[in-house]
Amino acid sequence: MDVQVQSLIDKIKKDGIATAESQAAEIITKARKDAERIVAEAEAKAGGLVKTARAETERIEKSSIDAIKQAGRNILLSFRDSMNRELAAIVNTETGKAYSPELLKTLVPETVKAWAAKPDAEDIAVLLPAKQLAALESGLKAALKAELARGVELRADSNLSAGFRIGTRDGAAYYDFSADSVAALFSAYLNPRVAAVMKGAAVGL
Repeated sequence: MDVQVQSLIDKIKKDGIATAESQAAEIITKARKDAERIVAEAEAKAGGLVKTARAETERIEKSSIDAIKQAGRNILLSFRDSMNRELAAIVNTETGKAYSPELLKTLVPETVKAWAAKPDAEDIAVLLPAKQLAALESGLKAALKAELARGVELRADSNLSAGFRIGTRDGAAYYDFSADSVAALFSAYLNPRVAAVMKGAAVGL
C-alpha cells in the first residue's frame, strides 16, 4: 500500500513538474515573442521618427536657403533701383547744367538753320524754357534774323526745365533736345550697364 501511495505521489510530482516546465516554457516563449514584437515596434517607430526628422530638417534647410537667396535678390534689386534713381538724378542735374546760355547761343541757331535748310521745312517753332528764352531772345533773334523773317518762331514752354525743342508749329514733327529727353537717353544707356555690374557682383558673392 505504501509503495502504491509513494508511486502515486512520484507520478503526481513528475506530471506536475512536467506541466510546470511546459507552462514555464510557453510563458518564456510568449514573453520572448512579446519582447521581440515590442522591440521591433520601437525600432520601426524610432526609424519613422528619424526619417520624419531628417525630412523636416531638409525641408527647413531648403526653405532657409531659398529665403536667403530671395533676400539676396531683393537686396540687389533694391540696390540696383536705388543706383538707377541716383544716376538718373545726377544725369538730370548735370544735363540741365550742361545747357548753359553759352551752349544754347550756339546750339539753337545751328539746329534751326539745319532744319530750315530742308526743302520741305515750314512753320518752324523753337521752344525754350521761359527763363532761358528771356535771357537769350535778343541774341537768338540776331543770330536767326533771316530764319525769323521766313516765319520761324521762338516760343516759351512752361513744360521745359532746360534745353529746347524744335519742330513744326502744330507739333506733328519735332526734335527734342530738352534736358529731360537727353537725360532719359543717357539713363537708358546706363541702366543696362548698372544691371550688368550688379549681375557680375552677384556672381562673385
